[in-house]
This record gives sequence, C-alpha cells and structure tokens, in this order.
Amino acid sequence: MPVNPDIHYQKAEEDYHNANTDEEKINALKKMLSLAPSHKGAEILRKNIKTKIAKLRFSTTKQKELKKGGFQKISFKKEGAASVALLGVTNSGKSTLLKELTNANVKIASYEFTTKKPEYGILDYQGVKIQIIEIPAVVKNFLETELGPSLFSIIETCDLILLLFNDPSEKNLLDRELSTLKIKKIIYIEKEDIKEKIWKNLNLIKVYTKEPGKEKAYPPVALDKKSNVRDLGVKVHKDFIKKFKYSVVNGPSGKFKNQRVGLKHILKDDDIVEFHIEKN
Repeated sequence: MPVNPDIHYQKAEEDYHNANTDEEKINALKKMLSLAPSHKGAEILRKNIKTKIAKLRFSTTKQKELKKGGFQKISFKKEGAASVALLGVTNSGKSTLLKELTNANVKIASYEFTTKKPEYGILDYQGVKIQIIEIPAVVKNFLETELGPSLFSIIETCDLILLLFNDPSEKNLLDRELSTLKIKKIIYIEKEDIKEKIWKNLNLIKVYTKEPGKEKAYPPVALDKKSNVRDLGVKVHKDFIKKFKYSVVNGPSGKFKNQRVGLKHILKDDDIVEFHIEKN
C-alpha cells in the first residue's frame, strides 16, 4: 500500500530538511508524525520518524549534560571472535544466564531493573572466545529512553542477538522495540543447548593450526564460514603467505588423511592445518 502523504505532511517534511537546530528538527518531525497516514502501509514511515526523534532527543540531552559536566558515555570495546547481545525485559533471567555462560561477576536480584548498564563476560566455546553483553532491560519506547540510542549502537555492532522472554507478550514487546535493528537474532529456549545455538548462529568455524611433527595448537582460530587456507594464514602470521609452499589438512574438508592443499582450499569446522613454508 502506498504511503501517499498529503501536502501538509510534505510541508512539515520540508521544514525538517530546512531546520537549523535539533529542536527545530524535533518539532518538524513531531508535526510529520501527527500528519503521517495511519494505515498499515505507513508503519515503516512512522517508525522511522520516531527513531529520528529519539536520536535527536538523545543528542540534545547529551549536549545539555555535557555543559553541566554530568553526561556519562557508555564505553564499549569488542573482544573475542564475535560479540553477542543478551536482551530481554526486566527479570527475564539475563544476568543469571550471563553468569552461567561466562562466570561473570554480575549482580542478580529478584527486583526489577537490577542491571543499570551493560555487563560483559567471555564465553569459551571449545577454545573460541565469544563476548556476551547483557543489555539493560528492554522497555516500551526503548529507543526513546535516555540511554536508548547508546544501547542501540552497542547492539547494532554485535554479531548476534540473544532474546529472553517468559511469555508471548514479552516476545511481542521485544520484537516491536527491536524491529528497526538490521541484525540476526535467535530465541533462547533451553539452557542445555544455548552454547551450541550461539555458535551455530554466528556462522563461524574453528580451525586448529599445527607445526610439522607436533600436536595441534590450542586454542583454535575462529574464521568466517567458507574461509580458505589464505584467510587462516593471514590471521595467524603474515610470513605464512609470503613463504607459503603448501599446507597439509586433516579434518572435515580433507578428502583423505594428510591431504596437501593450496591457499584456495576451503576450510571446515574442526580442520587441522599444517603450514609448510620456505626456509630462509
């Protein structure tokens, strides 16, 4: 269904593009929202307007707090082979799961909104380090909360979202509030297989390197699926590519034991790769 905004909406949109300050932009966006069509075909349009308003509100709040010296920026540094955001409503069990997966020292309580800022931990999946980030509870109009835009920016840098919910209404809230995110998500169901679900949905493989005559090295190297021997060599040591002669592969990608392969050989999960390089 086409959106077909009327002439009054178009005028408000023009005012938005001509606005010189954030406050003027917010006022124009509010007018656009009030004039936007209400039919189902305009849902994305209204959602985009609300997102712009929320981001501008956050920007103006940040500027005001900076002048007062009271704004605290949420710092975030990606670690490990991948990052996974852990989201849910209040009391959905996020902190408990973070502790179980990573042994992180997090505060766990029965009252609401225990987590006030992102909490971090590292999941060790068969030697591959995966960063788990617990995001404070998702609420209605999450993006429009004071820290909403900052938390959204953290979530969008993650490789995967893990959602926790106790009933359909909580799931609907999560889906609605996170609908603008362009990221894959999985649903937490059973604790027994949660590590396997995380690994499966990250689309990574783990590959072991090996020196001739020695046992395979630990921990393994995490690579994107469909990576080849060259990708592994670049990640391990640049000299492996410069002085490369051949590699010996054992594992799922090999057609037989101790198969000699070149740089373009596609690797699979749990492969063992032995590099042979030119001597100096």
